[in-house]
Amino acid sequence: MKNTASTQPLAGFQYARSQFEEWVDLALSHAKQLGAADAAAEVSEGAGLSVSVRKGELENVERNRDKSLGVTVYLGRRRGNASTSDFSAAAIRQTVQAAYDIARFTAEDPVAGLPDAQDIADHYPDLDLFHPWAISTEEAVRLALECEAAAFATSKKISNSEGAGVSAQQSHFYTAHLRGGERGKPGIFSGGYASSRHSLSVSPIAGKGAKMQRDYWYTSHRAPQDLASPQAVGRYAAERALARLNARKIPTTECPVLFESPMAAGLLGAYVQATSGGALYRKTTFLADSLGQRVMAPHLDILEDPHIVNGKGSAPFDDEGVRTARRVVLDEGVVQGYFLSTYSARKLGMRTTGNAGGSHNLTLSSRLTQPGDDLVAMLKKLGRGLFVTELMGQGVNYVTGDYSRGAAGYWVENGEIAFPVQEVTIAGNLKDMLLGIEAVGADAYNYGAKTVGSVLVNRMKVAGS
Repeated sequence: MKNTASTQPLAGFQYARSQFEEWVDLALSHAKQLGAADAAAEVSEGAGLSVSVRKGELENVERNRDKSLGVTVYLGRRRGNASTSDFSAAAIRQTVQAAYDIARFTAEDPVAGLPDAQDIADHYPDLDLFHPWAISTEEAVRLALECEAAAFATSKKISNSEGAGVSAQQSHFYTAHLRGGERGKPGIFSGGYASSRHSLSVSPIAGKGAKMQRDYWYTSHRAPQDLASPQAVGRYAAERALARLNARKIPTTECPVLFESPMAAGLLGAYVQATSGGALYRKTTFLADSLGQRVMAPHLDILEDPHIVNGKGSAPFDDEGVRTARRVVLDEGVVQGYFLSTYSARKLGMRTTGNAGGSHNLTLSSRLTQPGDDLVAMLKKLGRGLFVTELMGQGVNYVTGDYSRGAAGYWVENGEIAFPVQEVTIAGNLKDMLLGIEAVGADAYNYGAKTVGSVLVNRMKVAGS
């Protein structure tokens, strides 16, 4: 169901939903008066608190409050956009005028325009995405200090810290369309909702001098009560840093590589980017024209589910007001769908997939995964090779698929960790890597809008000493 307008601001906000609706109405009415038949307007507000501490001392406190009104005006196939942070009636009219003037002098784009009426989310579910955290600065500082203290208390070998932090963020928005000079009819979008995201993190340092090693851990959820305890986060981050002490290089070799689940989420992200509309219509991806083609190992599937209640990647509609829906993106390694906005879909002669703004709650799974395939079992599957727990650099060429990243982790012999590894580079081609995924662990980890267990790739080049 659509949210009803509230005349009172939600907790932590300065403006009410009803005020947002008034300002959007003003913007769209003025666009119509200027002669625009089609237009879109959105008002948003964000608020939050971030604190950071280091070595038992407060380093930074930041309170943020942001607001914006954006207007897009269409004159036929010409498009103009402008925005303002001033919500006065005069400023809103001036912003609409600016968008209108830009549209007048912009070249025509044959695929520009509002989403098609049949794709609009006329109704949408409440996904329980808003859980404000009424945390004081003092309480946030206390949690951050507890988290860092837990890291130091884990071992005397924890010698330093890059700090700990707490963040409590929330936002809300309302957006609506003017289509053919009309509002409030089926196929003409209007709607909005509030959401929140909170986190706690720490980055301890183990050892001394040239042998120091750093690692980190964090917890992030929409609801504060779902966050892990500061003690658990601090202790685990410290254990990760301690495990990396006495790391060394290894000789250059070719071997299987096991990506820890947070790193494996990056592989899923690379697949999303390679099958997203902008890269596809520009032909700047190694997976161009891959619909219906096998691009991953045949035991792999990818599911997108935007409507998970309280999900970090959930959205009842996309950034254009297009309905979102659960769908199979990859089936037995075969591409079933891309990630398209209205514009990119039209450029490709296709239909939007409701992904303006990105993907929603993706899960990469393997039909070979057994319930007992935890990290220990995945290391046994690796046998002899590199277990990667950190990646550095942005060495991915999406045109060719070439992949080269700095890495750190552990060398594995006979299915067990032998010693920590640092200062190596792993390289391959994403085409081969995706097809060469041999296993996905049951140790599923949610990294933002992506969920995946550890991933075993059959062979990569490892450049060391």
